[in-house]
Amino acid sequence: MHGGVNALPVDSKLQRPKIVISSMDDDDRPRTRGDNASRLTSESLDSYSQDELEIRISQLEAEIVRCRSHMDKAVAHRLAADALFAPKKAEPPA
Repeated sequence: MHGGVNALPVDSKLQRPKIVISSMDDDDRPRTRGDNASRLTSESLDSYSQDELEIRISQLEAEIVRCRSHMDKAVAHRLAADALFAPKKAEPPA
């Protein structure tokens, strides 16, 4: 089935399949600092109308609520993990 539709790309020197990394792996990589939120602070607002600024503020406020909610869930998750893996307290003998 060499060269067929389902054939894997082959390294011609080693005669074995090449490793193909899909673009889905990019989603698993940590984001670099200086992401979209950082870029927002340096964007010029001169070209925005008052209505556009109101919409932008509403969207940013909604994003803040979403971030705080996620942070609260992360804190609760961490507290649950800490409680689960905390050293057991010795019970006094009866």
